[in-house]
Amino acid sequence: MPAGTPESLTSAQQELYDWLGDYIGQHRHSPSIRQMMEAMGLRSPAPIQSRLRHLQQKGWITWQEGQARTLQLLGGLNAGIPVLGAVAAGGLVETFDDVSERLDLAPVLETRGLFALTVNGDSMVDAHIADGDVVLMEPVHEPSRLREGTIVSALVPGSGTTLKHFHRDGRQVRLEAANPAYAPIVLDADQVAIQGKLLAVWRQV
Repeated sequence: MPAGTPESLTSAQQELYDWLGDYIGQHRHSPSIRQMMEAMGLRSPAPIQSRLRHLQQKGWITWQEGQARTLQLLGGLNAGIPVLGAVAAGGLVETFDDVSERLDLAPVLETRGLFALTVNGDSMVDAHIADGDVVLMEPVHEPSRLREGTIVSALVPGSGTTLKHFHRDGRQVRLEAANPAYAPIVLDADQVAIQGKLLAVWRQV
């Protein structure tokens, strides 16, 4: 049982959790609901969604319902924080979908769902975030509640993920660099997916 998780799993929930661990370990991304149905021998998505909700409520996974690829196994505090890829601090880079390594900070952190990104570029240097730094991010589930100026990782569909200061201008979002050499990125709010907000920065020397 993961550290700090008081609730045990039913046999059906444990079966799905164990299968998810094997699948993600092999493929480096989470499966679709249909793949989970086939693996569990089910013909309806409802039992899978029910099990996933219980796994999340009991603290074993994080998951945004209806978006299977958002699923992450928590696996206890000793599992480490997933380093999901790189984030542009300059232009835009392709979004991440693989866990490339793990940052072993979990024993001192209790927040669930944290992830880390390696910074590419110098657009955030005035915020003391340099090329090659690792940023620790907390998932953002309600972008409407973000404070102005929060540093976020934002996905621009078709372009990639970038690290910037978040500002909302009516129905638009403005992503501002912390370097005067870079122009702001201004887009309609529904074109931007805010993935996480900054918690901490590590400089690897």
